[in-house]
Amino acid sequence: MQQAAIEVGSASAKAALEPLRGENAVLAFVAGYVDTLGFVALFGLFTAHVTGNFILIGSGLAGAGSGLLIKWLAFPAFVAGIVGARLLDDRLRQRAHGVRVGALYFLQIVLLAAFMGAGLFAVPIVNADAPLTIACGLLGAASMGVQNAHGRLTARSVVANTVMTGNVTQAVIDVFDLFALGTSEAERALARGRLATTLPPVLAFAAGAGAGAAGWLAASFWALLLPLALLALVATLACRKADSKDTL
Repeated sequence: MQQAAIEVGSASAKAALEPLRGENAVLAFVAGYVDTLGFVALFGLFTAHVTGNFILIGSGLAGAGSGLLIKWLAFPAFVAGIVGARLLDDRLRQRAHGVRVGALYFLQIVLLAAFMGAGLFAVPIVNADAPLTIACGLLGAASMGVQNAHGRLTARSVVANTVMTGNVTQAVIDVFDLFALGTSEAERALARGRLATTLPPVLAFAAGAGAGAAGWLAASFWALLLPLALLALVATLACRKADSKDTL
């Protein structure tokens, strides 16, 4: 009986390794969208690419820029999102993968909706150190922390979908290998396969960044309804796929 349970668990784990088709690209779009909207709305705060805040903190200490407090606090908020996701996933470890995937997406959606709500209460945002402004930024960072943890906890996201530096580096290497004279056909096939995985999130992140800026100009924090809707859609489809594999 115990051996059978182990085999079922192993099969379920393998089932969760494949992300939903297009899931990485949608999540990259969401990350680019939310990061850009947060940057424009909250005095240059990065909600997804939180290490970028360290650069802005350094420039602020040198007398350039403003809103140091919110940037300092964004990192622990991001970490809190990761820890929250980890605790939630641990609590659901014995449940079906569809439940785990759905719970993590639900946590991110709740935090992102709270980010939107706090932003709407805070507007017009004129003071980077105002409590509502800070709360808004921290909720956004926490929601992106959950997204960062999601792929590692459920193994659904094959590539990073919130920071594109590594993906761009790999894409450039693969493009070079495709056209290099000394590359074998086998190596070219591997490069094409990696490009099919890494390039869509890069393009989606760039599109999300542009859409986030346009959304902010058009609808302020109401523009976050778009990534919320996308997350809800992906969560529903991903849960169904995970559940169907768990029953195999």
